[in-house]
Amino acid sequence: MPGSSLSFFEPLPQEKLVGIARLASLGDSIKQGHKIEYFTLPTRSILNRCTSKRGMPFTWTINPYRGCEFACKYCYARYTHEFMEMRDGLDFERKIYVKQNAGWLVRQELKHVRKGEGMAMGAATDPYQPAERRYEVTRAILEELAQHHGLALGIVTKSTLIVRDVELLRKFAANNDLWIQVTVTTMDIQLARILEPRAPRPDLRMQTVRELANAGLSVGVNCAPVLPEITDSVANLESVIVAAREAGAHRIHANPLYLKPCSEKVFMPFLAEQFPHLVEGYKQRYAKGAFLSKSYHQRVSKLMERLLQKHNFQHKRRERRAFVERQEQDEQMGLF
Repeated sequence: MPGSSLSFFEPLPQEKLVGIARLASLGDSIKQGHKIEYFTLPTRSILNRCTSKRGMPFTWTINPYRGCEFACKYCYARYTHEFMEMRDGLDFERKIYVKQNAGWLVRQELKHVRKGEGMAMGAATDPYQPAERRYEVTRAILEELAQHHGLALGIVTKSTLIVRDVELLRKFAANNDLWIQVTVTTMDIQLARILEPRAPRPDLRMQTVRELANAGLSVGVNCAPVLPEITDSVANLESVIVAAREAGAHRIHANPLYLKPCSEKVFMPFLAEQFPHLVEGYKQRYAKGAFLSKSYHQRVSKLMERLLQKHNFQHKRRERRAFVERQEQDEQMGLF
């Protein structure tokens, strides 16, 4: 938009930009508020083939937006803005790019999806973040997908806004496989506000799980990432499991924090401010890379299994493995 202020964004000259970075530089500013700017993003493709070599449970990713204003301190997806030559990790939550012509693009690109190839929506941005209330890109995509049969789609979100689309999701699920996963890392409202500043409260997310389950949709809880010495206590994980079971969730998944370098630049200063006594321990844990040790993964897995058994939380599976059951955040490299 002519005259819009880009006071904290000084892009490289357009002639030096290529690919997605150049497309981003051509976007118009369409709205500003709460230090967040929204830009149009001319888009060549909305379906992105998953290039991970780790055996992901889906073949395609769909992300209606670039960036996410929920501002979760641990978010691994901040690196996706680096493809647009934005190196400040905070740009990911301050500059939201709204993909254009998404519904039309899906219609054109579905011909590339073969039988048995799953699609993941929300691998690198929340498809129901506040921008969706205004721009409805996710809804446009779902409206197109609902016209087809034999597809498989998984959606991951922290947002209560997904309830808006219950009838549309039911229409899709009538002729396709659909798995929804609502992320809840803690039931402690105060802690959630620190970790996920602009996401809905955890109790409201669990109410969303209840509403989706009552609508007959396959819905689970994604208790990830698990943060060492912050959300990995028995009490914290048990509270999430109990709430998920009471809400009618069909499954629950947990996985430890995956700390990419771009995320570390935001997370470590946050840790020093909010949990200074944990800084040295985290430096040691992640000294060799973005992954926590195998023993820590095993400890979390065994603890979750014990708590699930304690509360008689039996995963309600369909014939094929549930979409996000196998999802691991440490395998999200390259999904955008």
